[in-house]
Amino acid sequence: MAKRNKQNPADRVEQWPIEKLIPYARNTRTHSPEQVAQIAASVREWGFTTAILVDEDGSIIAGHGRLSAAMKLGLKHVPVVVAKGWTEAQKRTYRIADNKLALNAGWDQETLIQEMLDINDSDIDPKLTGFDDESLAELLGQGDDLLNDGYETADDLYNKKMRIPIYQITGEKPKVNDLYDKTKTLELIDKINNADIPPDIAEFLREAATRHTIFHFRRIAEFYAHCNQQVQDLFEQSAMVIIDFDKAIENGFVNLTKRLADLSSEEEYYDDYEDGDDDKE
Repeated sequence: MAKRNKQNPADRVEQWPIEKLIPYARNTRTHSPEQVAQIAASVREWGFTTAILVDEDGSIIAGHGRLSAAMKLGLKHVPVVVAKGWTEAQKRTYRIADNKLALNAGWDQETLIQEMLDINDSDIDPKLTGFDDESLAELLGQGDDLLNDGYETADDLYNKKMRIPIYQITGEKPKVNDLYDKTKTLELIDKINNADIPPDIAEFLREAATRHTIFHFRRIAEFYAHCNQQVQDLFEQSAMVIIDFDKAIENGFVNLTKRLADLSSEEEYYDDYEDGDDDKE
C-alpha cells in the first residue's frame, strides 16, 4: 500500500503554457470531437472551473479533455494543479479513479427533469449541460420512452407523479416563436432534402425530424393562460397542456406510449409480425 500524501494538489493553482503539458500516452479515457466541443463550450461560458492535474514533469494525470478544449479555443495558458511526490502507482490509479468515480454516481430523475425545465426556460443553452439533443428532448417531455421510465404504465405516471397545474396569467404573453426551438429539426430536414434518397424515405425522415423540436412548456403554459377558449381547446387537444388526466388519455397523449409499452411485449410483437399486421391500432 502506497504511503498517503499529505500535500493537497488543489491548495495551489498555477497558470502553465499549454506546450508544457504532456498528455499521458496510455490514457484510458477517450474524448470524441463532439465531447471536446462540449467542454470547449463550457469553458467559453464559465471559464475553467476545474484545473488540469499534472505531475511535476507536466504529465497529465486528469484533464486530457480540458486540454483538448483549451487547444480548440486557442488558449495559450491553462490552470493546473501539481501532484507533488506521487508515486507512479498513485498517478496511474488516480487516472482511472478520476473518471470511474464520477461514472458511479446516478441521477435523481424527477429533480433532474425539473432543473432541466427551469434551465430550458432561462437564457442559458441547455446543451451546455452536456446532454445531447435526444436526451434533452426526453428530459423536456418530448421522448415517448420517458413516460415509461420507472412506471408500469403511462396511466401510473399521471396518477402517481403529476399534479394538475393551474394555468393563470403570471406575466407577459410570450411570443409564439419563443414557445419552441426548431433548430435541430431544421438542420436535419436540410440534410434530408440534400440527401440522394428516395422521395418516400425523405418524406418519412422529414416527419421523424420533428421529434427534435423542443417545446418550452413553462412559456407554453403562460401563453395558454392568455389565450381565448378556442385556442386553449386546441392546445389541450395537441397535448401542449394537460387539464385533467382523463382528457389527456382521451386526446391521445397517453395512448401512443401505452401502445409502445404493449409492443415491448415480445409475445405481441411476434404475433403482429407473423400476422403481417403492421398497421394494427
